[in-house]
This record gives sequence, structure tokens and C-alpha cells, in this order.
Amino acid sequence: MRFKLLENMVHRGGYRLLLGLFICLLTLTTAESAQRRTAVVEAVAKTRDAVVNIRTEQIVRGPSSPFFGFGDSLFEQFFSEMFPHRSYKTQSLGSGVIINAKGYLLTNAHVINKASRIFVALPDRRKELEATLIGKDSRIDLAVLKIKEPGNYPYLEPGRSDDLLLGESVIAIGNPLGLGHSITTGIISSTQRRIQVAETYSSVFIQTDTLINPGNSGGPLININGELIGINTAIARQAQGIGFSIPIDTAKRVLNDLIEHGRVRRAFLGVVPGEVGDSFIRAQGEGGVLIEEILPDSPAKKAALQVADVILAIDGVPLSSAEHFYSLLQTYTPDDRLQLTLLRGRQELETSVALSALPDGYLMAYTRRTFGFSLRPGRSGLVVTKVEAGSPADQVGIRPGDLLAKIDRNEVARLSDFEEVMEDRLGRVPLEFTVVRGNRAYLIELP
Repeated sequence: MRFKLLENMVHRGGYRLLLGLFICLLTLTTAESAQRRTAVVEAVAKTRDAVVNIRTEQIVRGPSSPFFGFGDSLFEQFFSEMFPHRSYKTQSLGSGVIINAKGYLLTNAHVINKASRIFVALPDRRKELEATLIGKDSRIDLAVLKIKEPGNYPYLEPGRSDDLLLGESVIAIGNPLGLGHSITTGIISSTQRRIQVAETYSSVFIQTDTLINPGNSGGPLININGELIGINTAIARQAQGIGFSIPIDTAKRVLNDLIEHGRVRRAFLGVVPGEVGDSFIRAQGEGGVLIEEILPDSPAKKAALQVADVILAIDGVPLSSAEHFYSLLQTYTPDDRLQLTLLRGRQELETSVALSALPDGYLMAYTRRTFGFSLRPGRSGLVVTKVEAGSPADQVGIRPGDLLAKIDRNEVARLSDFEEVMEDRLGRVPLEFTVVRGNRAYLIELP
């Protein structure tokens, strides 16, 4: 009887020992798992379901011979007439981020450029879903798509980018091949890096050392809390480890316009900017934009801006030139408010201005004032009706009756074409005009 009781006590003790060892191992495993579940892991887990792959189809017309497409342009040009032409599909890939439960998503405009069909692949679904282009702006390189199939989609709501810190950790997520996520980490090296993206256009980006692969374009840049702070757009090919993202505050400013109007409407401030002198830059240590003229009944006039004021910054972004001023203004829409930092004499001021839409007839008035000619639609295109005496157009010999065929190699057969091109190039000089007189076409740069 004693032996039996002792045996039971040993068995019970063994069970307690095994149970204790199990609990100890479980505690150690849980602790190790908790240590590995870093802030980066938590941020990725919070956001990854909203990151999608975007595949586009484009219809291209070209020679049907198998010898074409190897990059030998001289060969293709010489033999292209010998082979029949046909239409065929090409594909491109990129990434995007869903921003609300209805399936609206943000990506880069260049990801879906010239696409005839757009498909979206979600991380948790095998089949692709077709999407519709809602709106895009190539200057800002942003586009809004919407998944056609109704559903309650995982999404990442836009955060803010006006409080970014130099050196703070960020994460870039993409879905470049539709096979899974591509995740890279880094730090912010500039919160407002101005980059020249075209000959007459610059833009402000978040600069990071996060690796952004080409297929990751359009994917989100998030902070360590998993908040959407930017849209990844490019890598600097000439430099190692430098990537750029569009600040989410820029995207938020134009989002409603892209959804409601399919494009970003031009905002109107009503100042004619000019360059400050080198002596001013040396004295101030930075640039700015000189107000040379204030247009009547404009937002600038209502805000009591004055000729000879120098605009130092817009919403905290320092200005360096008139071109930079126009480029930054393109990221705002009518009814937005600007916070301007001004220098009036030796006094630095802060003032707020409510923007408006471009007034009716403004583009024609701008063309007449800047280049010196007026237009009207005619049977064969846009006809020059008047040339201002002593204007740039008068000095190069443009005459009433001439036809305006192109602006910067963009055809302008109708007034709507003219307004679209001039709105895009508002404030940018010089422009190249193709003027037709009789049977001859002339390329003229004005002013």
C-alpha cells in the first residue's frame, strides 16, 4: 500500500515536472516571438492587405514580323514597309494602394498610361479584378482607379506628410509581379526634395534611402505606425539607394478633383511672378518669387498682396523660381487655401489666400498679354485675329490670318485643345508655336 502511494506521488511529480517544462518552453517561445514582432512587422501586417498589383494591357500597332522588337531602330525603320502591320497587346506592371472600402485606389499615372484595360490583383485572391480609370494627372504622376466588382475591400486611409521627421524610419511596400509583397525599409533623408521632372516642370518629393523597384511604383510609403505618408514613384537611376515618393498631402489635395472631374483643375492666384536678383539671394541665403503684377478681382488682390512682395514659401515649401512657383501651384485646386510666407520690404509676413478657378477668358487674355496675339476658331483651325503692336508676336512677323497649328508640338485644332495645352503650360516661357501661312509652316519661339 505504501509502495503504491509512493508510485502515484512519483507519477504526479513527473507530470508536474513535464507540465512545468512545457509552460517554461511556451513562455520562452512567446517571449522570443514578441521580441521578433517589431514595429516594422506590426506596420506591414496592418497595411499589406491594401497593397495590390496592377497589370495593364495596351493595344499597339506595328509590324507583325518576328524580327521586330529587338531595339535596332534603323533595321526596323528600313524594313517596316515590307511587313504587314497589325494590332497586338503589350503589358506593364506596377503597384497601387486601396484607400477606401469601395475599392478606390491610388497609383502613379505612368503605371496606367495608355492602358486599354486595367487589372488589379489583391493579395488574398487568385483571380484578377478589372478596374476603371477614374482620373489622372501626369504632371503630378497620380491616378485614381476603382475596382469594378462591388465589395468591402481592405484599405489604407491616407495619413499626413506635413509632420515628417528627418531620419525617421519608413517602409515601402509593393506588389510588382502579383506573386506577393516586396517590402523594403529605410529612413527619410529629405521631407521636401525638389526635383526637376521635365524641362519646364519640377515637383516636391519625400526622399528616402528605401529601395524602390520599378514594379513598386504606385505602392504606399508608410511610417512605423503603418500610416500612409506617400506614394512611391521613382528611383534615382544615377545614384544608389535614393528613392522618391509623392507626399500624401499632395495626393489628398487633388484627390476629390481626380474623382469628381477626372483631372486636376487649375487653381488661380492672380499674380504674375518674376525672378529675384542674385544680390537678393545672396542677402537672404535663399530664393523667392517677386510679384511683378497683381490681376484685378483675383484672390491675390483680395488677400492684399502687393507688387514687389517676394513670396518666400508656399505652405512651408521654399520657392526658388517662377517655374517652381507654377509647378507647386499645380498641386492645388480651386477653393484650397495657401499659407504664404512673404517678404515686404524688410518685414517677413504670413498670410492666407483662398484660391479660385481660372476666370473665363483668362487663358486668351494671358496669351495676348504674354505673346501678343489673339485667336478665334476658323474652318481650317485657329486663326490669328489680332497682333499687338510691339509684342513678341509682332516682332517675329506673325500676322492676322495666320493659322496656329501646334503649341510645343501639341496639335491645337480647336479652342478646347488650345486651352488644355495653355493651361498645362501656364506661366512657362518660352513656348514653341507652329504657325501656318499659305502652304508653309514656321516654328516660332515666343517670347
